[in-house]
Amino acid sequence: MENSILKLSILLLLFYLSIVSESTPQLLGKFAKKPNKLKYKYETKYFTQTLDHFSFSDVGVFSQRYLINTDNWVGAKRKGPIFMYCGNEGDIEWFASNSGFIWDIAPRFGALLLFPEHRYYGESMPYGSKEQVYKNYTTLSYLTAEQAIADYAVLLRDLKRNLSAEALPVILFGGSYGGMLAAWMRLKYPHMAIGALASSAPVLQFENIVPADTFYDLVSNDFRRESTSCFNTIKESWDALASEGQSTNGLNQLSKKFHLCKDLQSTTPLSDWLSSAYSYLAMVDYPYPSDFLMSLPGHPIREVCRRIDNAADGSDVLDRIFDGVSVYYNYTGDVKCFDLDDDPHGMGGWQWQACTEMVMPMSSNPDTSMFPAWNYNYTYEQERCRTSYGVVPRRRWITTEFGGHDYKTTWSKSASNIIFSNGLLDPWSGGSVLQNISETVVALVTKEGAHHLDLRSSTPEDPDWLVQQRESEVRLIQGWIDDYNQGKASTFSM
Repeated sequence: MENSILKLSILLLLFYLSIVSESTPQLLGKFAKKPNKLKYKYETKYFTQTLDHFSFSDVGVFSQRYLINTDNWVGAKRKGPIFMYCGNEGDIEWFASNSGFIWDIAPRFGALLLFPEHRYYGESMPYGSKEQVYKNYTTLSYLTAEQAIADYAVLLRDLKRNLSAEALPVILFGGSYGGMLAAWMRLKYPHMAIGALASSAPVLQFENIVPADTFYDLVSNDFRRESTSCFNTIKESWDALASEGQSTNGLNQLSKKFHLCKDLQSTTPLSDWLSSAYSYLAMVDYPYPSDFLMSLPGHPIREVCRRIDNAADGSDVLDRIFDGVSVYYNYTGDVKCFDLDDDPHGMGGWQWQACTEMVMPMSSNPDTSMFPAWNYNYTYEQERCRTSYGVVPRRRWITTEFGGHDYKTTWSKSASNIIFSNGLLDPWSGGSVLQNISETVVALVTKEGAHHLDLRSSTPEDPDWLVQQRESEVRLIQGWIDDYNQGKASTFSM
């Protein structure tokens, strides 16, 4: 009997470790649906970009895609600003279609809109194709945040010169990783842009800045605030999943229960799929229906918990879990089976970034979380990344490059004109800036907001607090532009 208990304990431990290694979330949803046809109009252009900005050896070039819209631009003579969105880890059209705030305010400012694509994502692939570039570390070695920001600076400078618009003010925008890039670009290239709106940007989600269990605590809090029983069911489900997976024919039964397209070989992909759903639901717990990651109802966590709590009589824990996560993965009812390897937006490059410089330690505390107990294991990550890519993560590089430790002191002296906007329902908010650092580096925080909700297009369903948040952002941006133009005028008059 004791041997059986010990064996089960070891199996559960291995199951929990598999969750640690595989379920650390990407900033955006791996399983997100493909975008619908865009409602915004733009020109698609390509720029010949240097592959390595930081050496003088000729290692080649690549074609960087960017989207541009000049419909509302009043031109260089009338000082029409440039609004540039810093592309994230995916297809730039996806982000352009989900950044309606920028399109909404362009007429007010007479702004030109620019959406450059991040290198190694979408169509902006060095070495010709995704298959070729993702082969090994030698071809992936130029996929870094600092190279991407340099891309944006070089493209922006060339565009301004071609438009005879060198003196025009530039405002940077970005959400999630794009928000991080916007803030970092403002810090590194202050002469290229006069300000940045960094929405839901976890610039502090790195070693020894915020507690490692912050993210999963916030995800769990979002579910617990809707329903304690829902929270408890999810908490219980991990043991149920592990036990079923180890039973005779258990993996086959799990494959059927969760309507998977392929039979499971282990429970790891399924646990990752479930953990991803909970994390992304917390990120997009918007107050109205949306289709950013998936087609979802308003307050989607509320609907998940309603289904879990009101499951039919005779439903076991895993039946209720499937009913719940179907809100995220199949709210429309169109999906016949689920592909656990789906990556419709081509975000596979993020795994490389996480194995090099985007090292975001995360843990789970069973006293405060609905997830299994585990601690971040850097040694394990080193071995996983060495096996996958032949590289070892540099966990201190990002804070060396861009700062983060003692950020209140350093950024109060070295930074200006940055808005860090966050909603406290977003689990990434725990790794962002939630307090004003100075008069010009400010935090706009909303209690009910989720992942870069402020960057989405305005709707009739917008709550008053969201309307007010966007109005504050517009006032700050207008102030930056006015100050810049007045400074230019003063310099000219001298």
